[in-house]
Amino acid sequence: MEADIEGDGGSLPAGRRLAVHRLVQEALTNARKHAPGASVRVTVRHGPQESAVEVRNAAPRPEADPPAAGPAGGYGLLGLTERMSALGGTLEYGPTRDGGWHIAATLPTRSGPDAPTTGAT
Repeated sequence: MEADIEGDGGSLPAGRRLAVHRLVQEALTNARKHAPGASVRVTVRHGPQESAVEVRNAAPRPEADPPAAGPAGGYGLLGLTERMSALGGTLEYGPTRDGGWHIAATLPTRSGPDAPTTGAT
């Protein structure tokens, strides 16, 4: 895994830091689960107006063991979409052209009239 983190995430309100953390955590869990052995790159950029997060994984290695079946936990991508929306952010995800997967989100750094802070955090 490679990570590129820019800016000061420590200045974000706790609910927004948690949302960024959960997004990366869910994306890494999904990559490990669905693309064992694939390379993963995490990019987080904290700016004055918004934080942007992107997690990309390559296609699973052909020689990797297939993912182990396990119980479904949490709310996955649906829960992340709701969390980002509740905080005034956006979430996009889907397959990449090379057979990998990406998740990308933007999240305003502060709440405002169009960025409610109620709901899932």
